Amino acid sequence: MSAVDLTPQPGTPAAGATRPKSGRGGFGRYLLVRFLLIFPTIFILVTLVFFLMRLTGDPITAAQGGRLGPAELEQLRAAAGFDRPVLVQYFEYIGRIFVLDFGTTYTTNRPVIEVLLTYGPATFELVFYSLIVAFAVGIPLGLRAAYHRDKPEDAVYRVLAIWWYAVPVFFAGLILKLIFSVWLKWFPVAGRSSVASEIQMQTLPNRTGIYTIDAILTGDPAVIGDVLSHVVLPAITLGLLTAGIFLRLVRTNVIGTLSTDYVDAARSRGVRESRLLRTHAYRPALIPIITVIGLQIALLLGGAVLTETTFEWRGLGFQLAEFLENRDFIAVQGIVALLAVIVAVTNFVVDIIAAFIDPRVRY
Repeated sequence: MSAVDLTPQPGTPAAGATRPKSGRGGFGRYLLVRFLLIFPTIFILVTLVFFLMRLTGDPITAAQGGRLGPAELEQLRAAAGFDRPVLVQYFEYIGRIFVLDFGTTYTTNRPVIEVLLTYGPATFELVFYSLIVAFAVGIPLGLRAAYHRDKPEDAVYRVLAIWWYAVPVFFAGLILKLIFSVWLKWFPVAGRSSVASEIQMQTLPNRTGIYTIDAILTGDPAVIGDVLSHVVLPAITLGLLTAGIFLRLVRTNVIGTLSTDYVDAARSRGVRESRLLRTHAYRPALIPIITVIGLQIALLLGGAVLTETTFEWRGLGFQLAEFLENRDFIAVQGIVALLAVIVAVTNFVVDIIAAFIDPRVRY
């Protein structure tokens, strides 16, 4: 009897092996799971904010306690519905959020959604420019740090990365204002634009609230230059916070890529180190940057509170600080709920982009 050849033939799966799952199906499941995770994330954050705010009492008592008599205070609480059980207020608040009703601010008597639409574009603009600064500074310096690994230049870059992340945002902003606004007089001290530019942009019939776009719509180079000059210092202040993280991530991943077998093979063929850095190590180093952008958006939004306060940049962070000072917890809840939605959606988009770039993320 002749021996049976049990060697798997080309194109035939081995015994016990399973066919790989369809990449399209795997991506579809990944997309669905990531999308469904948005809702519990937002729900948990909104719930935490609601009950943490209630630990200090109801918004009426927090804002007017000590200013009004007990009878007047109780009358206001009853009119606003804060005399009811906390769980009843909570479920009512969650139901209103689904129809984008975040309540009415107690101090300004404006719908919270109106506040969000009015000041949201300013924060979006600041975060956008801050990300540009973070990319423009963190990625090139991370590549140089990896290229000069364990040399004095590498040590300098690593110290800078730690310093940028560790220094409080408001302190960095004050130092930049002192040097570049007060001493050198290169940039404005505060605000989003000069009074003249603001008046000219207010005449636009299709104003967006994003000053860069509005300045371009005016067609006046002086207005465009004025708006851009106001954004430089706030964007640098907030952008360097994230640039340090990008620098260290790029450095670590580039060093890891440069020690792989295929890079060693290219190096043995005489490929220069600088070319290896550009062609083989650069793109793989960007994947972790993309995956952490969602987390950095949350960091930038948190840092925007102090940055906007320091530079009087009237965005959501600036308004949030004022509402906290006035104990307007209804407005605080609405702003934090919106920020939670932004962070959750941003993480979802980033996860999808990362899955397109690196299929291993899907499984």
